[in-house]
Amino acid sequence: MTERLLPPREACKRFGISFITLKRWIYSGKIRAVRTPTGRWMIPESEIERIISGKVEVEEVRAVIYARVSSSDQRGDLERQIQYLTQYCFAKGYRVVDVLSDIASGLKTNRRGLMKLFNYVVNRRVDVVVITYKDRLTRFGFEYLEYFFKQFGVKIEAVYGEEPRDAYQELVEDLLAIVTSFAGKLYGMRSHKKKRLVQGFKSLLEEVEKNG
Repeated sequence: MTERLLPPREACKRFGISFITLKRWIYSGKIRAVRTPTGRWMIPESEIERIISGKVEVEEVRAVIYARVSSSDQRGDLERQIQYLTQYCFAKGYRVVDVLSDIASGLKTNRRGLMKLFNYVVNRRVDVVVITYKDRLTRFGFEYLEYFFKQFGVKIEAVYGEEPRDAYQELVEDLLAIVTSFAGKLYGMRSHKKKRLVQGFKSLLEEVEKNG
């Protein structure tokens, strides 16, 4: 009788672990897996039963929580992010290594909390980074960070996924910062052309907001 082979998603669900942890088990030899001609890993059901029976310890998942708001008057939202993410990690069985936060624009790259997070990643001291929305980590280029983290075996979990549509004000501020920066490079920071361009963009945003 042919043994049933389970796809990684179902195996992870049964174990209560992430796909990254399952891959570690496969590459370290903790679990036997079968590779199909297409290159996909499949897990024999007997291996799942062997591990669930207690013959192999479930590996601990180390998590770092990262939260961010753009201004100090949003501290209440920052605390709510941290509280929710802490509860989320507890429910998932993650061990929280650290809770990092920043009060800064998502465009700013040298945020203190973000820099500390990078250190955790490159030193392989974390397995998963937990955030509420993707834009909490970075306003643009999330895919690049996701790829970079993955090279160190780190997964990013954005609990809510994309930014909510009503998060308008912070996006407007970031767009203005980008336009102001580029206008300054094109015309000089004190140029009248720069000021007219920025003011014109502000007027456009106000018109868009007014007309819905």
